[in-house]
Amino acid sequence: MQKILCFFIGAFFALSVYGQADTEVFLFDLDMKNGLPLLSNPRNVSNNIGYDNQPSFLHDDTILFSSTRAGQTDIRKIDIEEGSISSWITDTPTGSEYSPLKIPGRETISAIRLDLDGLQRLYEYDLKTGSSTALLDLKVGYHVWYNDHIIVSSVLTDGRMDLVVSNLKDGSNHTYQKNVGRSLHKIPNSDLVSYISKANDSWQIMSLNPVSGATKVITNTFNKAEDMCWLKDGTILMGAGKTIVRFDPKTDVQWQRLMYFPQEEINNITRIATNGSSNRLAFVADVSPRHIVQKQLNAYNARDIDGFMDTYSDNVKLYNFPNELFLEGKEKMRQRYARFFENTPDLHCEIKNRIVTGNKVIDEEYITANGTNFGAVAIYEVIDGKIAKVTFLR
Repeated sequence: MQKILCFFIGAFFALSVYGQADTEVFLFDLDMKNGLPLLSNPRNVSNNIGYDNQPSFLHDDTILFSSTRAGQTDIRKIDIEEGSISSWITDTPTGSEYSPLKIPGRETISAIRLDLDGLQRLYEYDLKTGSSTALLDLKVGYHVWYNDHIIVSSVLTDGRMDLVVSNLKDGSNHTYQKNVGRSLHKIPNSDLVSYISKANDSWQIMSLNPVSGATKVITNTFNKAEDMCWLKDGTILMGAGKTIVRFDPKTDVQWQRLMYFPQEEINNITRIATNGSSNRLAFVADVSPRHIVQKQLNAYNARDIDGFMDTYSDNVKLYNFPNELFLEGKEKMRQRYARFFENTPDLHCEIKNRIVTGNKVIDEEYITANGTNFGAVAIYEVIDGKIAKVTFLR
């Protein structure tokens, strides 16, 4: 089996030299050196099994994000300078909260709430009591505050998101563009908000004046990345895979790599945010593919079909090496493995060797099933926190 594993690894490198995901929130100190952003002092501030996402800053030294606990998602607050003291702002038994933001001029926050009955709305939450009040009668996906009474949001409509400006004083809602992204931000030193237009094949970062409705192209996104933030000097940062890239609209003509993260624990960087002073930066990263694959192995050995299938993407594909597709789709896979789990009481898989490279995990496996022992090699490809492809060599 060792010889087979070595052959398979060699063949793999020759061929590819190039439910909610488990995610974590990472925090960095941010400085400027020779005119360029410099990141240091990395910390995993969520450090929580499950979904941790959508960071924003309540104040320069206080971070908010959505975090899973006890089967639901609530809003968590961490005071960075106070020894990273953590507390919870919301605890709604009938729903979960996402995308927290400070409301200008008030000691309250706004967040999206998804209730158990499917209702999705934007609410205001008191920081001390957690009590809530609905703000908009729209299915808001993402939002940003332009001022204390004007909200710019991405509203879910007919399988897409539309850019809507809402005025809380007069109750008006105006749609300015169809098919936009989730990243909405105030542009520093301006009266504008940025959004991402997905109207064309090349996604574009656009500016919007929420009062006049005027829009303007700033630049194309980097490789259709979803998430960005602005530094106070007007530089744009975006996450892409294991890399953060930068673009200064005043001087740059193309995106530049700012930092690459070789760490196994940082993958698929998204939901990037900075504080008002631009001296702290947070982003979300998928956990190591190692953890996803180990989670499915634990469920496999427990013959837990729900836990097992939760680690796979909806359009998962299974192959025999090198490229013989024999199963496609999560439901077909569930049917096959549900029968297998039910009819194989002695099922067990032991990992003899494991190699992690990028978003791929190569396992040498020793399997017991129905009184028979055999070896196999499996390569798992993880995309967006789910196993999207498995290739078997038996």
